[in-house]
Amino acid sequence: MLSNTSLLFLLFLATLLPQSSAQAPQPAQSEVTTLRAGTQLVVVDVVVTDKSQNPIRNLKASDFALLEGGKPQQIKSFEEHTAQSAKPIPPMPVFPPGIFSNYSPAPTGGAVNVLLVDTLNTPVLDQIYLHDQFHKYLKTSTPGAPMAIYGLTTKLLLLQSFTSDPELLKAAINNKNIKNSPLIDRVSGGNSTKLSDDMTDFENSAGGISDPHTIPAIQQFEAQQTSFQLQLRAKYTLDAINQLARYLAGIPGRKNLIWFSGSFPLDVLPDGTISDPFMTVASSEDEYRETTNLLTHAQVAVYPIDVRGAMTSPNMDVSQSTEIYQDDIKRFGADQIKFHQETALENLTMTRMADDSGGHAFINNNDLVDAVNKAVAAGSHYYTLTYSPTNTNWNGEFRKIQVKLQQSGVTLAYRRGYYANDPDAPVVTHLTNKTRKDSATAAPRTDPMRVAMMRGAPQPTEITLKARVLPASTEPETELAKDNTLNPSSDVKGPYRRYAIDIAADPSSINIQRAPDGNYHALLQFLTYVYDQDGNLLNVESNPVRATYSPTVYRQILRTGIPYHEEISVPLKGNYSLRIGVHDLATNHIGALEVPVDAVKGLPPIATAASTEPPAPATK
Repeated sequence: MLSNTSLLFLLFLATLLPQSSAQAPQPAQSEVTTLRAGTQLVVVDVVVTDKSQNPIRNLKASDFALLEGGKPQQIKSFEEHTAQSAKPIPPMPVFPPGIFSNYSPAPTGGAVNVLLVDTLNTPVLDQIYLHDQFHKYLKTSTPGAPMAIYGLTTKLLLLQSFTSDPELLKAAINNKNIKNSPLIDRVSGGNSTKLSDDMTDFENSAGGISDPHTIPAIQQFEAQQTSFQLQLRAKYTLDAINQLARYLAGIPGRKNLIWFSGSFPLDVLPDGTISDPFMTVASSEDEYRETTNLLTHAQVAVYPIDVRGAMTSPNMDVSQSTEIYQDDIKRFGADQIKFHQETALENLTMTRMADDSGGHAFINNNDLVDAVNKAVAAGSHYYTLTYSPTNTNWNGEFRKIQVKLQQSGVTLAYRRGYYANDPDAPVVTHLTNKTRKDSATAAPRTDPMRVAMMRGAPQPTEITLKARVLPASTEPETELAKDNTLNPSSDVKGPYRRYAIDIAADPSSINIQRAPDGNYHALLQFLTYVYDQDGNLLNVESNPVRATYSPTVYRQILRTGIPYHEEISVPLKGNYSLRIGVHDLATNHIGALEVPVDAVKGLPPIATAASTEPPAPATK
């Protein structure tokens, strides 16, 4: 039996597009008056295990006590989930030629397992060990347990969609190339490969240091470069997890993200081995907060697994040079302290992300197979509790959640709280505020659409959408379609072929508010990007829209979806793809899909008769 979410979505798909006569968003007549449509509902998944880490079954709602900020909360709904309650992966709906959707079939009724292979933060030798351990896991894993696999370099890549076929999962890992991360080449605390060390050795052999400021200056430069690389790693990693959370948001129930990584620093601490220790200080706390919010809303529990296993300081390795310590006996102790500080910080970040999301971190464990088995087992049997907070002061502060059980001798794993953001407050986006409110000198926030619209990225499903893409011109054109903007760094030239895109977005995923005048309003952004076969961005069509719907049209779009028509020009020669996206600017929810132009360029052009006149354009 389909879940309510899946059933509504399939009904939505059955009613929308192609519909050229649907009314598009119209210019707003008045400012939007926000009305609270309901109460905030908090979902808490709880994993309960005994001393041997075996799941405890058949508990009832009355066995649990739920508190927020130390105050008891009433449990509104309660459900037990097991591995046996998961349903098979439903088939992908069959669409006519030219019709596409970001709907992604996934198991329902139980937890969904997603494996993230992080080569950005993992040294090469540990990647090799990870591949070997994963093959062993597939030989011993329970048949029929579906899993999806993603890879992380400087961007997120889908390696295998949800499947229970071990051969497909094995092939996905085998096809993941083992190579050096562009931002990490060794484990923390190593003392080789440093330019300052090579300079020290050279000047010592030359009879002494000619300029006492040379080595400290080089050390300062190297420390700042390392800090910059750490910040980039944190940014790329958080961007990738944000993408995953937005993609998994459209899948009902709990999602277990099993994250294989070698390290992940959230903060860069002062470096006491250089002349200006605070030049390296950096924090990704704001981005981390956004990530945990997305994980919370998508019901994702993170299980980080440190693939480095049990570690010792690399300075003790016989392969490391010890010459640098001969003339600086304090250097060895400083490197040892630095290694332990960095490792502790990395472990703390992994543990924090696991605790904040209701998962568990596996650190200093060489048996990766056992870690995966425990993560899958723990995340497959859980209880879902929901409540409406008695505290309705949405001030953005962190609310601590406590779950207690009358039974003793058990372990509970659940997310420890959430940020009480006002559900009706305006969302700060790149369109409204370029910098963070808390700092005039801070870097701009990452535009979520920039990540969602990357070629080949997972298709975010916070907003389910469907698009019809057909050729709109029968002859080559030398001019771009209306509102198209070429990438100034691209040298692409015409002739072009124009394509018509008719979008229908699921209104249940979009913030539509009723104003005192009886009309309904939404604040949206529609985008289409054209990429070449190498992933270079060539052309963009982007429209922010303040839409107004009469009560009659509102009732229609509840059945057919929110419509939008746009046209995009694609170079006539070459291989290209379209990335089509919808952004709810009121909630920051996103939906996107990708269309290979080869799949539509041979289709009959869209009719040009008056009956198929595009809907009236929305205001920008």
